[in-house]
Amino acid sequence: MAWLDRLSKGLSRTRQQLSEALNVYFEVSPDVDEDFWDKLEETLIAADFGAVAASRIVAELQNESTRKALPDGASVMALLSGKIIDQFATAPEDLFDSKPVCVLFVGVNGSGKTTTVGKLAKDGVQNGRSVLVGSADTFRAAAIEQLDIWAERAQVPVIKRERGADPAAVAFEVIEAAEQSSADLVLIDTAGRLHTSDDLMRELAKVVAVTRKRAAAVKPEAFPVKTVLVLDATTGQNGLTQARAFNSSLELDAVIVTKLDGTAKGGIAVAISEELGLPIVRIGVGEQIDDLRPFDPEEFVKALIGG
Repeated sequence: MAWLDRLSKGLSRTRQQLSEALNVYFEVSPDVDEDFWDKLEETLIAADFGAVAASRIVAELQNESTRKALPDGASVMALLSGKIIDQFATAPEDLFDSKPVCVLFVGVNGSGKTTTVGKLAKDGVQNGRSVLVGSADTFRAAAIEQLDIWAERAQVPVIKRERGADPAAVAFEVIEAAEQSSADLVLIDTAGRLHTSDDLMRELAKVVAVTRKRAAAVKPEAFPVKTVLVLDATTGQNGLTQARAFNSSLELDAVIVTKLDGTAKGGIAVAISEELGLPIVRIGVGEQIDDLRPFDPEEFVKALIGG
């Protein structure tokens, strides 16, 4: 199945929710009146676009509708895709294309960090990169074992320590190993942690700081360390709360949204990127190696609302 077909299938529940709500309303009143705008905003919020993004999309559509004297709701809806696309923050280049680069993956438990690291390691190898992965999730023995399996599939070395080791120390060792092996794509898995725990977030900030300090010693100004949040789309608005907390503590560089398949909350990708100004660099719609792909706003919105 082609990627767009898989993405469309994964986002089918969100698309169905949006279309059903709007179609029911259009049958009652096709006019562009105050009720129309209220219903549109309400429908976007229900699909987890978030109040901020939904309000901005509707305001922009209202302005254009007035300027162009659009006659009905259908003509307004024809502009919806473009307005949603405009909400996504963009980056000048894919951070995973940088050579070299070290990426730290953060997020709550169960968001898919370890699997994401494994998939990106495999993809990096297939694209001719010298890849090294590190397991700084020293709280969960299963995470170390899981990363071992992915590293074996990708045929890449993995740096790890015993359970309970200092994750910052592991990250330090990963950068040392990268220097020795001349790896140009370094992927470090971190332990899932509650964004509401100040102690755990401070510990994570320490891991990031130690990694950046050691990387700067390897190649000052030339070995960037990026911090990427891996977010489970099924968490909906709680995901936005998570993103705010991680961004506040770590100054995130980007977001990866996983588990978009089967959720009616696909709009959360729009909410996070628009509110926090963070680019979405990958999206995932399944467990297979090719179910994680670079994010394309136009492709995503086409799958999200149809057309």
